[in-house]
Amino acid sequence: MPNRSTDTLFQLVQSLERSEKRNFKLYMTRNSGSGDLKVIQLFDALDKMKEYDEEQLLVKNPSIQKQQLSNLKAHLYREILVSLRLLNQEENIDLELHEQLDFARLLYNKGLYLQSLKILDRIKELARSNHQVTYQLQALFLEKKIESLHITRSMQDRADRLSAEVNEVNQRLELISTLSNLSLQLYSWYIKHGIARNEEDTAAVDAFLNHPAIDQAKDAKEFYERLYLYQCYCWHAFITQNFLGYYRYCQKWVDLFESTPRMIEIETAHYIKGMHNLLGAHFDLRNFQKFNDTILLFEKFMQTPVIQQNRNNLIQTFIYLNISKLNKHFMEGTFSEGLELVPYIEEKLDEFELYLDRHRVLVFYYKIASLYFGSGDADRSIDYLNKIINWKVDLRTDLQCYARLLHLIAHYELGNFSLLEYLLKSVYRFMYKMQNLSTVEEEIFGFLRKSFRLSPEQLRPQFETLLATLKPLEKSRLESRAFMYLDIISWLESKISNVPVQTIIRKKYLAALKKAAL
Repeated sequence: MPNRSTDTLFQLVQSLERSEKRNFKLYMTRNSGSGDLKVIQLFDALDKMKEYDEEQLLVKNPSIQKQQLSNLKAHLYREILVSLRLLNQEENIDLELHEQLDFARLLYNKGLYLQSLKILDRIKELARSNHQVTYQLQALFLEKKIESLHITRSMQDRADRLSAEVNEVNQRLELISTLSNLSLQLYSWYIKHGIARNEEDTAAVDAFLNHPAIDQAKDAKEFYERLYLYQCYCWHAFITQNFLGYYRYCQKWVDLFESTPRMIEIETAHYIKGMHNLLGAHFDLRNFQKFNDTILLFEKFMQTPVIQQNRNNLIQTFIYLNISKLNKHFMEGTFSEGLELVPYIEEKLDEFELYLDRHRVLVFYYKIASLYFGSGDADRSIDYLNKIINWKVDLRTDLQCYARLLHLIAHYELGNFSLLEYLLKSVYRFMYKMQNLSTVEEEIFGFLRKSFRLSPEQLRPQFETLLATLKPLEKSRLESRAFMYLDIISWLESKISNVPVQTIIRKKYLAALKKAAL
């Protein structure tokens, strides 16, 4: 299971690159005494293990006593982190600023106040130019301490200027903190519930944008204020299915980074997420050319050192790039071709198992299940849907609901009518409990209940009736969530036309391309 509960030290050792392991060994050789031989022995033992097994660890390393193990592990964990910090400090603005602050404190403790103040000035400038407001504040606090306790004569009106600087930074930090909280709460709402199901959900999400900080930030010029403001608008627009608004603020999010390229290196994960959301917006609006152009940019970005030399960034780009590639096949109706991606995705899911959250894995399972269903392989679709259905229902209740609905339709496709009566009741009860029954779902359940008693000749008119009922609902904001997760319209058209569902979607895609070219 991804992010499974396991030993934290084992996870850390397994996450190390070859160069990082080599650097750790060199660091231990230079800085440790003979008493650390057991620490190195423990490191080697953990490095060779496929899965953490404490009993086997002690059996194969008799020099390590059980009562020593806890302290040895804590010591090794700390030493690995120190070696990583030394190796990567020049690549990260946070580590660089931390180091400079440490230097300023060391000089202060030596009584070298003016030297400390010079370093603090450099820290403030470096922090300001890289939008690192928290480090500005830390530098100002130490500067205030020096000025209040010692006579430095370093500047006229120092107290007034320091006070003004601190007030300005505090105001910025308060606004940034509030906006980032709102963004996080909106995203958390989406992870738990998915798309807005009704007016009550919409009102709950609207409340986040009624916060005074939103209005306060509209005229902000600084990076983080704008970033978190755009994120708030993005999540709100996506949850409420305002696709044009979603696209507008996704583009602003990405443009913000491209206008300040240095921040792509500093806040790479936010840039990756912005690119992912922009691709999602193009997909929702069927902006075919812009979608393809953005995928090419994303693929090019994936090859840069900022991605290739950072495991977290590499994992995140893998997730979002492959979700977009799957979406491309959904959009273009090339489901069978899309199946070629599945072995690679499964291989990477295994490779990154320790680092992936369950939400991402659920999304992959649902998209792969949809790919198999669209290609006509309902059996394999059911296999992946079962992986979702058998998971604990504690997040993405929307995915849990539509996985069950697609599971039901897949069994219908296979003609497993002996199961369907039980599944109908079970899925209906589940979706009712999760408050996930809109007009679209009610109509689908009503059709399936009746279909058991109909002959093949009687079914086609019923498919046509259901299609005529559902088609107008595609434009309804509160009904559109069902069509996002399940292209029920194309499925009905495929049943009526007696052709594969991917053929229907492919024809729609080609027609849209032709229309756009006119």
